[in-house]
Amino acid sequence: MTPLSRRLYAITALALAAIIFVALNIAADATLTTERIDLTQNGVYTLAQGTRNIIANLKEPVTLRFFYSKQVAVQYPQINIYANRVRDLLREYAALSHGKIVLEEVNPEAYSPEEDEAAADGLSGAPTDSGEMVYFGLVGTNSIDGRETIPFFSQDRENFLEYDITSLLYRLSAPKKAKLGILTSLPMDGGGGGMQAMMGGGGGQPYLIYQELAKSYDTAMLDPSFTSIPPDIDVLMIAHPGELTQAQSYAIDQFVLGGGHALVFVDPYSEISQAGGQGSAPVSSDLPQLFRAWGIFYNPNKIVGDRALAQRVQIGDPRNPVASYPVWLHLTAANFDSSDQVTSSLQTLNLASTGVLSPSKNATTTFTPLVSTSNQAGLLDAAQVRFNPRPQDLMASIEPTGHPMAIAARISGIARTAYPNGAATAPGAARQIMVSKGPINVIVMADSDIFDDRFWVRVEDLYGKKVAVPYADNAAFVINAVENLTGSSDLISLRTRATNDRPFTLVKQLQADAQSQYQQEADALQTRLTDTESRLHALQQGGSTNGQPVNSASLTPEQQTEIQQFKRDVYDTRRQLRDVQQSLRESIDLLGNILAWVNILLVPLLVALFAVVLAAVRRRRRARAIAL
Repeated sequence: MTPLSRRLYAITALALAAIIFVALNIAADATLTTERIDLTQNGVYTLAQGTRNIIANLKEPVTLRFFYSKQVAVQYPQINIYANRVRDLLREYAALSHGKIVLEEVNPEAYSPEEDEAAADGLSGAPTDSGEMVYFGLVGTNSIDGRETIPFFSQDRENFLEYDITSLLYRLSAPKKAKLGILTSLPMDGGGGGMQAMMGGGGGQPYLIYQELAKSYDTAMLDPSFTSIPPDIDVLMIAHPGELTQAQSYAIDQFVLGGGHALVFVDPYSEISQAGGQGSAPVSSDLPQLFRAWGIFYNPNKIVGDRALAQRVQIGDPRNPVASYPVWLHLTAANFDSSDQVTSSLQTLNLASTGVLSPSKNATTTFTPLVSTSNQAGLLDAAQVRFNPRPQDLMASIEPTGHPMAIAARISGIARTAYPNGAATAPGAARQIMVSKGPINVIVMADSDIFDDRFWVRVEDLYGKKVAVPYADNAAFVINAVENLTGSSDLISLRTRATNDRPFTLVKQLQADAQSQYQQEADALQTRLTDTESRLHALQQGGSTNGQPVNSASLTPEQQTEIQQFKRDVYDTRRQLRDVQQSLRESIDLLGNILAWVNILLVPLLVALFAVVLAAVRRRRRARAIAL
């Protein structure tokens, strides 16, 4: 083959390769527009099995109308990119439904009937610089005039996209809602200030968790004077109850023994009940008779302190503005039961001043921990936490047990009544159930602050409207538990996929190690400082030391030497504290640099290594072929 022929051959081969490449891209674009490979750790871009189940179980057609202002939004690339993702996801829903989901795309241009329709359906328009509105929402309807909406697809809720769409679909597919009875001393449906007050511009807003429950369930508040559980209640949620009468406790006992399911939240110190003036809500709560009958031991006078799970909080000390507060817990996947549907996919929970649950002796039920502390936890007196919440003092008071302790648990199995003399407890009641008809199903958590918005959600402004963005799975735990107790678990796999909390565990460990190193020195310094200041005050005022009068003008050389020595000690100790804090910062900076270099260099190095190995293998094969 001549050099010219080789050159023509090479040019022809390159041209054919280019044509094939372009053809493959055109074919892929036409046929694989919704196909993608999900390489994320939690599979956030893959439809969950719960979504597939809900789509497969649709009995009536559902229409989804996707409103998007294409022409107006074209100047906003981020919105366009996100709109493409939403559109592709909705098309995937429709494709999986085999005709049960009808997807319509609507372009609400300015001053058009479609824009009027979007506004009438409750969609939120985002104003642009030109004064036009961008609509980017979803309206779902079913065959019986049911209507659900997503007013605006906020990018802040992108991690919750599948849950929001599937939840809308679920509500349309299940028009008859299960009934959730709620017994609580908290203003669950009226709110108590806090984050919700900020969202609404004042008080009186329901807790966000209650709002989520009310979307999917027929919620009914039990009157404080109730003497029986209504027969149409599917699940009874007891959240930080006030003191119950014997007749009321008996009614709950019979409800559970008769096959009713219960979700219970008690608390040794309910911070949410004391925040913002919650009226008659008690500081602590307990169900002693029922817990004994269900095989639960719980001490309402003890609070968990956990060195490993302590949240970092702002304190008033200008030298150490941030401290670990061991009774505010940040729990992660390692603290959840991975085999239970309620907690298997949870990523984070933020709880405050929790109690501990354990199986009681001679229990006939099975006690399964769902949420547990670390092995660096110990018990603190509730009074100490309430009246002396100084982080350093609480941290120093913890005596770790060396093993995890349960904060939440599932109780199952055969149970006996808590009131063997039921006729005397509730005269006139129906015939008493002495032993459960089957295994009871009760979930108990020793915390009520899980409902407090400030621990798990932040509020962001979206085009003049307030949007709640969760950063912990507090709502997921509560709603998962209710769904599980009602027998509906399809949404569980979605709700807990949403929060992608990737804590820097090594950084937290460095902070904990550093604090443990200098905290003892700081406490000793503070003690010495207080003692010496008292002595100096006594000397200056002509007071007494060890019961002997001292004249402020007659300090002995020994006393002056002692004061100078102490001042030197103060200086040296403070310098040591600064050195430890500096070492902490240097360790964290070093870790950050290592991670940055790994991200920058590791992948290119791996690619280069792969190329070198591949070239060596090809060279060896070529050499063998020539030798043959």
